Amino acid sequence: MANEGLPWRGPGADRPALPLPPGPMPVWRDGAMRKRWRYVGFYGERLMLCAAHAEVGPTGQCFWALWDRGRATELDRTSLRPGSREVVLDGSRLVIDAPGLHADLRLGEAEAIESICPSGEGAGWGWTRKRAGVPIEGVVETPGLRAPVAGFGVDDESAGYQARHTSWHWSAGVGTAADGRAVAWNLVEGINDPLERSERAIWVEGIPREPAPVRFAGLDGVRFAEGSRLDFEAGAERARDDNFLLVRSTYRHRFGTFTGRLDGIELGEGRGVMESHDALW
Repeated sequence: MANEGLPWRGPGADRPALPLPPGPMPVWRDGAMRKRWRYVGFYGERLMLCAAHAEVGPTGQCFWALWDRGRATELDRTSLRPGSREVVLDGSRLVIDAPGLHADLRLGEAEAIESICPSGEGAGWGWTRKRAGVPIEGVVETPGLRAPVAGFGVDDESAGYQARHTSWHWSAGVGTAADGRAVAWNLVEGINDPLERSERAIWVEGIPREPAPVRFAGLDGVRFAEGSRLDFEAGAERARDDNFLLVRSTYRHRFGTFTGRLDGIELGEGRGVMESHDALW
């Protein structure tokens, strides 16, 4: 059975014997298409930027989005062109070379969590490796602006054979607790979210721990099992609706700021994203 021994959370020596990154993964397995993506987000005080590659079976796309809080401007672009080099994610380097934006960023080290969880009622499963609170620095250029950037963000690598219809909410962010500790988070509902050994993680001073399941209030906030709530104020949105007949997707991604309590930790300041994605894939 494909999902025997799941869910699993690592890193660890007992990683399940499944086709997993960085090894090869067949396009089809147990009647499901392979899905895989990598998303990097930088959440600075002035600039917030994300970029990603995503594939469903043999098809793919890349996209990026930028919110310049200082100039109150938003830019985003999606490329469906095969072989597009507008977004290059190569190890610790992210390069965006597209009309309206050039960015060259380097990602530093941060402790990762890895999770493999069943998906749907059949043999489907999803793998993910998340790092939050990742140091990121480099240069971002738009017409009229060339800005060195330095701060923190997230690195999300995911792949698997998830259920044909998968719908989820996700939040990732970085910030500082009221007592001065560095915090970061990766929170989800609807994908990779069993009671234990999920992809949910909160990093405090760089050390991750798994919180209990959370509940999203749409794209307005996140409620924690112990009673606290993280509230979100949106500043910019990337929205996309695709219908490719066999593959359909409704996607909302919002940059913004956070207040409240992070699983009981009073937040001094926080920046990041809230996302909803409903996919037939």
